[in-house]
Amino acid sequence: MNLENFWDADKIQSNAKSINKIFFYRICGMGMGTCAILMKELGKTIAGADNAFFPPMGDYLKDQKITCFQLSEVNQELLGDYDLIVVGNSVGRNSDDARMLEETGIPFTSFPCLLGELLLKEKEVVGISGTHGKTTTTYYLAQMLDHLEQGPGYLVGGVLLDRPPAAIGSGKYFVIESDEYDSAYFQKIAKLRQYNIDQLIITSLEYDHADIYPDMKSIEMEFESILPNVKKVIANSDYQSARNVAEKLGRDEDITYYGESSKLGPNNIRVENGDTFFEINLNGNQYNFQTSVIGTHNIFNLTTCILFCFNNGFSYEQIKGSVLELKNVKRRQELRGTYKKSFVVDDFAHHPTSVELTIDAIKKKFPNRKIFTVIEPSTSTSRSTAFQTSFIDCFKEASAVVVANPQITTNAKQFENLDYDQLAQDINKTFNIPTWSTTELSTLRAHIDTLSEEESVLLIMGNRTILGLWESDFIKELQ
Repeated sequence: MNLENFWDADKIQSNAKSINKIFFYRICGMGMGTCAILMKELGKTIAGADNAFFPPMGDYLKDQKITCFQLSEVNQELLGDYDLIVVGNSVGRNSDDARMLEETGIPFTSFPCLLGELLLKEKEVVGISGTHGKTTTTYYLAQMLDHLEQGPGYLVGGVLLDRPPAAIGSGKYFVIESDEYDSAYFQKIAKLRQYNIDQLIITSLEYDHADIYPDMKSIEMEFESILPNVKKVIANSDYQSARNVAEKLGRDEDITYYGESSKLGPNNIRVENGDTFFEINLNGNQYNFQTSVIGTHNIFNLTTCILFCFNNGFSYEQIKGSVLELKNVKRRQELRGTYKKSFVVDDFAHHPTSVELTIDAIKKKFPNRKIFTVIEPSTSTSRSTAFQTSFIDCFKEASAVVVANPQITTNAKQFENLDYDQLAQDINKTFNIPTWSTTELSTLRAHIDTLSEEESVLLIMGNRTILGLWESDFIKELQ
């Protein structure tokens, strides 16, 4: 690994005025694409390359008229026209791509480092972190601050229905999804460490990213490293690791805990006529809220946004009005249509906790319907034995399960590959519900045809294409 031309935070700051043309290598990732959009808004000339430009990010980059190349078209001569190369974390340390980039003579960096230095240092940065709920919570808070006329900047790691996935904003606040995944092969530190976070929200904290972290303590240490510069922390006290991190702030007056284990709540959560009602007990006062948001875990996510607003001087009446009508990110409990009289819901869930919470939310949203589930565990951790047993209990509320096997070897070195067939057998044995595993799209479609019936919901979960389902004719058949 040759780091002669690597630019860290200090070098980006000292050369900021000379960075005008930026090339994003593997631009179609959600983080890379949104960073590219923000850099274009800053007035930079942007181009990028990737192997494929699948929607939604591929379409959005083209809509924004960002020049996009195939990776096969990229060489040192092409890159020589740029002031800086931003390298996505999908580029491997010992890959041919890495060697080519290192030998160009052009400075290179990671997108979190670039974003932190060129944009976020000038903002009041609100970091939305945690194992689950980062994307949704970031979007909720961006919408609320917009309603409160704050002109927020934001970066959401998902596709939004009413606005671009990232914007600089005109106000002081910048709300950013703050991931603990590493930044690049040459920066093996969490992205959130580079965002200059002023106020930290921890929605949850469980073991994940087994390809990077050997245990929970190593994850906690990444969070703890930013605390010296953090003003306030809001943390879900139901997660021991979230408490561990918050306590390290060392200032109890600047920590707000919420959750089932907290008197603050949210409490008395109930759904009536398609809206959710709940209470928060704060500083001896009871505050009542009504929102379009459905699902217990989404109300917990929304609670963090409400607490942030209270912490920053907004009144109860202002906050109450800002939560009434909130939208969700695409692929988060997204109703895609109907198929053979069954509602089809698409969700990004792939961690056991998020799977269980998503099924619970769909049960609450469609209380009189059977829930037929399809799950494709495909992240590095979820396709390993790290979750072999914890996945089982997630499906206790399901009426049937199809486990889709993408046949990708895990790169979590301390674990074996997930046994998809065994998982299906264990779910069937534990709950006595129809359960199958498959590696083929045609078989998956056959199971879907069998399951789809009136008064049911087909809940499809995973962060990829579900054996190509979302790229197949299945989409055209949705009504």
